[in-house]
Amino acid sequence: MEIIHHNKKMKGISNMKKIKAAVVGYGNIGQYTIEALEAAEDFEIAGVVRRNGAADKPAALAPYHVVKDIRDLGAVDVAILCAPTRLCPDYAKTYIALGINTVDSYDIHTGIAEYRATLMPLCQQHDAVSVIAAGWDPGSDSVVRTLMQGLTPKGLTYTNFGPGMSMGHSVCVRSKAGVRNALSVTIPKGEGLHRRMVYVELEAGADLAAVTQAIKEDPYFAHDETHVFAVDSIDDVRDMGHGVHLVRKGVSGKTQNQRLEFSMSINNPALTAQTLVNVARASTRLSPACYTMVEIPVIDLLPGDRSEWIGKLV
Repeated sequence: MEIIHHNKKMKGISNMKKIKAAVVGYGNIGQYTIEALEAAEDFEIAGVVRRNGAADKPAALAPYHVVKDIRDLGAVDVAILCAPTRLCPDYAKTYIALGINTVDSYDIHTGIAEYRATLMPLCQQHDAVSVIAAGWDPGSDSVVRTLMQGLTPKGLTYTNFGPGMSMGHSVCVRSKAGVRNALSVTIPKGEGLHRRMVYVELEAGADLAAVTQAIKEDPYFAHDETHVFAVDSIDDVRDMGHGVHLVRKGVSGKTQNQRLEFSMSINNPALTAQTLVNVARASTRLSPACYTMVEIPVIDLLPGDRSEWIGKLV
């Protein structure tokens, strides 16, 4: 018999104590995080932390407190770190020491294990939770890869990104001397290999060859085929779309030739922001420690009552 689930609010959401979240940073991810929080009935926006505080406060932030120091916001349950990846560890350490949960989309894959090990004792010491590397990759894609690994314990997984804008790589390029603005586009070559097409808007007098060398030597780019082009305006070429195609071919038990696939085409910062809000929710249900997404029960990403979600999704 087919079971039909009616579209209704989950019991208890409107009556529960709301989670007070601070948004740290107001770039692309920060702006979409505000939208995701506004759409989440179980959250309250405690405020926004910016380097400039309330100076030049964007009109979109008029309803919210905007500060330089998170302590000026009063009670905060979780800080959603929307800052560049390389700044996330310092922010996390500072806020964890205040007893505030943190979540971030740290995306340097080779640094995740060390980052987790660094934050683990701090979280336990200060009775806080940190969820790191929780964007869509690393993040939600990591959960899919883990599921695929369990379904086919022997085999190979290929993660093919794009074509689309990589926020982490674009931020990295914008940090280079001589670069006014930048866009890094990821092109999938297949079997987990990628080409990086980098477009830079140069400062007056900047040397393209020197900028190109600095980009190619950065760990973000050092392992991929990378091409750098100067353009007059990044706004003329920017598109925030991205995507991924995960493929695993392997063995279940002793049965060969099991093929698993997962694909999505997305707005990059919007999906990152939604994932951050989901793990911010989950952080309030976890014991003090540092986690990656693969360590969190996926049902804890959802609002409301577990038993109702089990009845709806299982």
